[in-house]
Amino acid sequence: MKAVRLYGVGDLRVEEVAPPAIAADQLRIKVLAAGICGSDLHNYRTGKWIAQLPVTPGHELCGEVLEVGASVAGFQPGDRVVADSRVWCGECPACQRQQFNLCTGLGFVGEVCDGGFAEQTLLPPRGVLKVPAELPPSVAVISEPLGVALRVVNQLRPAAGAAVRVAGGGTIGGLVALLLHEIAGCQVQLSEPNPARYQLLADIIPLHPAGDFAYAVEATGITAVLDQLVTEIRAGGRIALVGLFHHAADFDFNRLVEREIDLVGCSVFADEQRQALALLPQLADKLATLTAPPITLDQTPQTYHNLIAGNSRWLKSWIQP
Repeated sequence: MKAVRLYGVGDLRVEEVAPPAIAADQLRIKVLAAGICGSDLHNYRTGKWIAQLPVTPGHELCGEVLEVGASVAGFQPGDRVVADSRVWCGECPACQRQQFNLCTGLGFVGEVCDGGFAEQTLLPPRGVLKVPAELPPSVAVISEPLGVALRVVNQLRPAAGAAVRVAGGGTIGGLVALLLHEIAGCQVQLSEPNPARYQLLADIIPLHPAGDFAYAVEATGITAVLDQLVTEIRAGGRIALVGLFHHAADFDFNRLVEREIDLVGCSVFADEQRQALALLPQLADKLATLTAPPITLDQTPQTYHNLIAGNSRWLKSWIQP
């Protein structure tokens, strides 16, 4: 079968590989759609979270169960599923509290095991969620990043009708903006330098001009952007951090103390992916307008370069193996 394999920083190859051998506690899944995430690009650029090499990236995936391991119950061939991207240890204090997103050894599909940038993949039953067969794979695959975005909204806890500044209109920032409008009833101020991407979101969300705001979302991973949010937010405000920062930087924490600004981290999702799946039918039409046409596995390396260069107007690029 064909697969995209990461061999190291900047080294992504499309190869023919043998289909993986299924274990008794696994599901063999035919990949129908696989989304390219910002963390996939981060790993390509830095190798930061990769636990094994080579590895098949791709933690956002929708597929069809082809084969069920001998000890697996509750699944059968033909079931449509999406991946729960988290790989938790099950033993640490956070896992014992069922807070799997805070696992001390938390890893992700496509980093600690092979993921979805292939024709087939293997996942344990705890790592998948069933989805209705009528939901298009290109929409179902968004349940993972939509779950992350919903976690951001839940962590931010904005008041109904509040003004929220969202810095960054990429996948997560854009989905957060959509949820803030559709679910939380907030007034969204979006900072996004890509005019095509800004317009894509403005076509489905009534974006408000920059002004006073008490809540913000940092979805760029750029220290200067966070610095500006801290400067401009109302005293006593709250900022949710979800962007991936590529380097350490100096930061004046005294401003947080003096103005009582809350910074809250957003680590993947708790149960929000299940909640996101329930929202997909309601949001499907709008999500479809934010999604690029599918690419093939062979086109994936070049698409990585295009996305890193900022040459995409879409919020989500995805692979159709």
